This record gives sequence, structure tokens and C-alpha cells, in this order.
Amino acid sequence: MSDEHEHEQTTRSFRPGEWFGIFGEHASVILPPTEKSRVAALWEMVDDGAGFDETLDALIAGGLRDLPGFVLVSEAGGETRVVLRGAARASFTAADETVDLDGSVATTWVEHSLRGVTRMSVEVAEQAGSAPSGVEDLRLAGGLVRLSRVDQPPRTPAPVDPVPAEPSAAEPPVVEPSVVEPPPVDPLLPTQPPPSEPPPSEPPGVQWYADLEDEPTQAVPLLEGGPPEEQPAEEQPLVEEPVEDDVDPYYDEPPIWVPRPPAPPFGPPVLPPEPEVPGATTGPVARLVFSTGETVEVDRAVLVGRAPEAARSASGEEPRLVTVASPHQEISSTHLEIRPGTGADHGTAVITDLGSTNGTVLVQPGLPPEDLQPGIAVQLVPGAVVDLGDGVSIQVATP
Repeated sequence: MSDEHEHEQTTRSFRPGEWFGIFGEHASVILPPTEKSRVAALWEMVDDGAGFDETLDALIAGGLRDLPGFVLVSEAGGETRVVLRGAARASFTAADETVDLDGSVATTWVEHSLRGVTRMSVEVAEQAGSAPSGVEDLRLAGGLVRLSRVDQPPRTPAPVDPVPAEPSAAEPPVVEPSVVEPPPVDPLLPTQPPPSEPPPSEPPGVQWYADLEDEPTQAVPLLEGGPPEEQPAEEQPLVEEPVEDDVDPYYDEPPIWVPRPPAPPFGPPVLPPEPEVPGATTGPVARLVFSTGETVEVDRAVLVGRAPEAARSASGEEPRLVTVASPHQEISSTHLEIRPGTGADHGTAVITDLGSTNGTVLVQPGLPPEDLQPGIAVQLVPGAVVDLGDGVSIQVATP
């Protein structure tokens, strides 16, 4: 970047939203709202000047399965490095070339490196109705904010269309009279009759009522001169109908009794036998022979890396830490884990890449080399060779 644009390039504009944006001197991180518990630790690290590799190791320390998305951007020595995962998109402009990246196209992440970047834009997906509407972009040099988009240098707001002037009160708008024509009459259809006239109203002085006593009465008009007398309804003669004898043909014969089957003998219920579960590993399941000459037994979790940390282990017991040298920084701080298998892998050793930066290559006997997927456990067989990079390898042998 040129000196005349140095201040402009270090200032960003952002649009408020739900994601967390952490901006430091050497690295910037954007996390989804679900990762609120990790924001404080990452902000402390980025604010202290952490770079790309150190920040990436901290992001994937707990594995990628529980990290739905993130954005990491770092610039050093004129080179811009970016890693995206999940619902995040980024656009970079460098030397009349625009590079668009989408973090949702890969199962792990999308990584890219560019030189001479003059403009950057990152946008994250927001939930429906969560991003505020009609809010202008704000300026930011560094710190911790909630955002849905960030641009460096700041984005220029689009011009606003002028609002048309309202008509003056002295000059009311002219309303053209509208002429409503009747619909055409189809000669083939019958002519609709005119609406019937309402029934004539009752003559004044006449009211109708009904008595609510038990004996029905007839409604009579109420004329002037006093209330009318109630007229009882005509009584209908009662007609007696013949009643047949109460004889039920279904009970002409005696009922047939069916004996109940005997109850089972009293005793405790018999439960099916439970499937046998293999017991816990009591001894080592494999022996690891490092290219440095060191030998380690796999009787519990073994963490291998440049500076392994016990917090990266998923097992409950204390893991064994094995530190290997990496002069060219090709091996991550906590690169991989080898532990005794469980379930279908019981009695064998399994290996898991812990999201290393440069990956891990596994060569099993009789099979082609395989790049391990971060967070996916793979069963090891005796004779397998694990390549960590930087000249460090591990050979798997029987215990």
C-alpha cells in the first residue's frame, strides 16, 4: 500500500449486525453469534498482536465440528491471507483483479493468499429480520463490534434519490371526475328481475308478542285500549297406541359360559440378556516409533505437535504430550491425536488430525497415501506411516 492511502486503508467501515468482529494489528476474526463464549479469549490474543498461524490454531482448537463458521484475515509483508468457513463471503481487489471467495462451498474451509490487495469486503449471512434496516455504515480502526459486513477502505454510500416535493396547500390537486360505465348486457343471458320491494311495515299501534308460560299461546295484535287476553291453544286428543309385551328374543336360551385361561405362575419377569460390551483397554494397543528415535506406547491419548496442549484432547484422562521440532513451522502446535479406539475400533489405535494448517498424510500397508480430514478418526494398522511434514514421520508397530 502507498503512504498516501495508509490511513485510509487502516480504517474500515462496518454495518451493524449479529456476528462478532475482532480487529487487531496483525489479524482480524469474524465469528457467528453462537461463539460468544470464545470472543473474549480471541480478542485478548488478537489485541496482543497474534498473527495468522497462532490465531488459526486457537480458532480450531476445539475441532471444526462445533465451529459452524468464521473468517480470519491477516496481512504481513505485503501478503494477505484469508480463511473462510460457513455462511461467509469475501471479495478482494488486487492489481485490477477481483477474487471472490465463498466459505460455504467447502466442508472444512476455503483458504487463499494474495499480494497487493487494495480493497477488501467481507459479508456474513444474517438470520431473517436480525439485521437492522436503514442503518448507515460506521467507521472502525480496531476493536470488537457486532456486524454483518465490513469494508476496507470504507465503502462509499450510494447516492440517495431526491424526495419529490409535496404539492402546496394553496394549490389543491386537480381530481379528474371518473365515469363509471355499466357493464355490457349479454343478449343471450336472461334478464335479472328487479330487486323485490321490502314488505310493508306494520300499521302503527300494533305490536306482536309471545307469552313464555308453559301453556302455548297465540300471538294476537295489541290494539289501543288495553292488553289482549291470552287464548289457550286447542288441545289435541290423546291417542293410545298398543304396547307389546317386553320380550327379548335373545334371552330365550340360557347363556353359554366360556372358562378363562389359567393365569401364569407368579414369579419375576425374565429379561433378555444384554449384549456384551468390550471392556476398557488395559494395555497399549500400538507402539509409535518417531523418525527422531523416540518410542511411545499408545495406552491412552497421545498428542503430537510443535507445542501440544492437553486441553485439545477429547478423552477424560490426562493425555501424553509428544513435542517434535519443526524448523519451518510446517507442524501445528497441536497437530494430531493418536488414542485407543472404542466401539468397533476397540483394541486398535485411531488417529485424528486436529485441524492442522498443512495437514497430515497417512500411508497404510497396501493402500495409496491418504490426506486426513480434520476431526475424522481413522483406524491404524501395524506398518502404517504418518507424515506430519518438516521431515517428521511416525511408524505404527504392534505393542
